[in-house]
Amino acid sequence: MSNSVILSCTGLSKTFGEKGLLVPVLQGVDLELKQGERLAIMGTSGSGKSTLLQLLGGLDKPSAGSVVMDGYELSELKEAKLSALRNKCLGFVYQFHHLLAEFSALENVAMPLLIAGESVASAKQQAFEMLDAVGLKHRIEHRFSELSGGERQRVAIARALVTKPKCVLADEPTGNLDKKTAEQIYELMLSLNQRFNISLLLVTHDAQLAAKMDSVRMLDDGCLQA
Repeated sequence: MSNSVILSCTGLSKTFGEKGLLVPVLQGVDLELKQGERLAIMGTSGSGKSTLLQLLGGLDKPSAGSVVMDGYELSELKEAKLSALRNKCLGFVYQFHHLLAEFSALENVAMPLLIAGESVASAKQQAFEMLDAVGLKHRIEHRFSELSGGERQRVAIARALVTKPKCVLADEPTGNLDKKTAEQIYELMLSLNQRFNISLLLVTHDAQLAAKMDSVRMLDDGCLQA
């Protein structure tokens, strides 16, 4: 594992609402994720875990504090530059896979590369290689309705990794899966983390699965504990 910091935040806070009806969700969160590191964040429902991932991924703006991604302070970037940096450096995996139902597994995985300007041929070749890496090369032409829950999540993981990001942000990625399939998906993510040296920041409520990461931190009432 390299010592280079891929993603960090300092004094990160987020408050929702308007004057008189303010709800603080995050309060002064400090976090640092190094290349290849695996970090789990746990907390009860409503503790701010998903909000933290949104802020770290540049999908929302903090009320206070800063986020630095691959050396860039996100608040200083214009939207086009931020989108390009996010597409290059980050992969996202959610509880719901968000696959496009009208497209095949191969087309879904190729989509981020096409958005980045790659040729169709190159995007499809890289998508095939990533689907092979997650054990789905025999399902590349299958659509959403023809895939099991575990297979859909594997496609979502392949899509998150196809751009060779430096970090993957995963928000309860197995929340809709049975225990056996969930364990298989976690083992897959950990093996891909080692194979590609990709940092992994995982939000989960499953202590057993979180224990497989390098470190675990608790988010309680908007404050991140060791």
